[in-house]
Parts: sequence; C-alpha cells; structure tokens
Amino acid sequence: MVLLHVKRGDESQFLLQAPGSTELEELTVQVARIYNARLKVQRLCSEMEELAEHGVFLPPNMQGLTDDQIEELKLRDEWGEKCIPSGGSLFKKDDIGRRNGQAPNEKMKQVLKKTIEEAKAIISKKQVEASVCVTMEMVKDALDQLRGAVMIVYPMGLPPYDPIRMEFENKEDLSGTQEGRPPGSAHPGGATSGAVSDDQAALSVIEESEAQLWWAAKELRRTKKLLDFVGKNEKTKIIVKIQQRGQGAPAREPIISSEEQKQLMLYYHRRQEELKKLEENDDDSCLNSPWADNTALKRHFHGVKDIKWRPR
Repeated sequence: MVLLHVKRGDESQFLLQAPGSTELEELTVQVARIYNARLKVQRLCSEMEELAEHGVFLPPNMQGLTDDQIEELKLRDEWGEKCIPSGGSLFKKDDIGRRNGQAPNEKMKQVLKKTIEEAKAIISKKQVEASVCVTMEMVKDALDQLRGAVMIVYPMGLPPYDPIRMEFENKEDLSGTQEGRPPGSAHPGGATSGAVSDDQAALSVIEESEAQLWWAAKELRRTKKLLDFVGKNEKTKIIVKIQQRGQGAPAREPIISSEEQKQLMLYYHRRQEELKKLEENDDDSCLNSPWADNTALKRHFHGVKDIKWRPR
C-alpha cells in the first residue's frame, strides 16, 4: 500500500493508504471526499460548542435584534419553544445575537463537549504525527457521534434553519462564508480576496469534480493509475497536495522542514556565540602557566626546579 500524506498548501491534513494499482480518478474523489468531510466535522464542532453555551439558533428575522426590537416587532421564536434540551435549560445570553440563550444544563453540556472532543481527535492533524491513516469510515463515525449527542440533548430535534441540522441533512449554505468562497473570489463587500494564506485555503471546500492531486510538481491525472507516477513499490510514501482545478501548481515542498530550519539556525547561533567567547579569550596570559614553560624539563634534570629567591 502506498502511503499518501495529503496536504493543502503547506499544511498537513491527513494520511491515506491506497494500492499502487488504484485509478487516480477514484483516488482523487476519495481524497476530496475525506477532505470535505473533515471540514464538515470541524464546522459541526464549532456550531455545537455554541449550542452547548447558548442554545438553539434564532429565526433569521430575529438574529442580531435586541429584546426591545423583538418586542416592538412582535416577533416570536416558535421553534425555540419546542426545542427544549433534556433536563431543562439555563439562560445564558448570546452576545452576538445568533442563539436564543436557552443553554442545556451542565450535565447535557458535558455530553456535547465530550463528544466534540472525541470527534476532533478523530480528524485531528496530530494523526499525521502519530502515523494514523484516516478513512471515510472514521470521519462518518465522528459525524454519527455528533448526531447522536445532539439527539440525546435535544430529543425534539433542532429548528430547520439551525446550521447543525442543516449540516446533518447536507443542506448547509456556505455562501458568503470562508468555506464557500474559493480563493481569489470576491468578498461579500465586493473586494476580492487576492492572495490566500494556507490557513484560508485549508478552509475552502473543494468539489470532487474540481479536485486535483499534485505530487513532485506533477499533476496526478485522473486518466492514469497511481503506479504510473510512483512505480510498483508498494512501500512508497509520497506527499500529495489537493488543489482546486484552475489554481495552478501548488508550491513545491521545502528542502528542509521549518523545524529543521529552526534547529539549524539555533546551531549556528550557538556556534557564533562560542567563536565570540574564543575571540575574547585570545590573549597571552596562558603563557605564564607552568605547563607553558619550555625550560621546565631542563631545570628539572638540573635539580633547580623549585628554587625560590628570598631577600635576606
């Protein structure tokens, strides 16, 4: 099995194993699917943290309004009255004005938070350091755990406009968000985003049909097999970069990693400090030491080694 270290930009994403005989069409779709599913888990974890703190989503026409404005407009949160967390709720106002403030009690909150931590661990980028390969089944398991936790805390379900429910039903609307906006596209305000950092690129969802895999500055064309590029050695490990079609070739991997560069700079800094100390100690005071006396051996044989002259 060929080991693929998948990256987006310079940021590690996950490890994946595939036979060398795998069709690159199938492999590209598989990588894009896992990549996008990991982003979905991240979005769900972020929204569920807010759910645990401030309750369910407010209706779109009530978001951002003050209590006085809601009362004046005679608006009513009908779904908020139905979606009551198990064990009752505790009021904790959402300063942003997106959620109704009816948070779950402490016990239910811990159910959500524990599940969030477990799901984050499954898709964590630390899995790369631990040499753990991520599969679509693992990501689906994380999604199922999150869905189960929400059903435990909110047995009546969530409002249809709540982003958590929309994510579970695959109806999420990412337009106008970081993940729904491809690099270089226009922001909601009208200005283009221009150059995109690695962190921003890592948040962009990539359509399976638009995904490209690159290795060693070469595009892994979908019409070929993996072994056409890496050979028949099944123990090969390669770094592949996932990219949106039309963005061009990603940057090549650096010759040395950032950590190796830090260690190298630290070594040269220490060496420079040592040379400075040697320059400061470069004097002739050592010539007065007994071991530097070139007549010591002669005086030793003449028996005049320890003669001391004292005034009478």
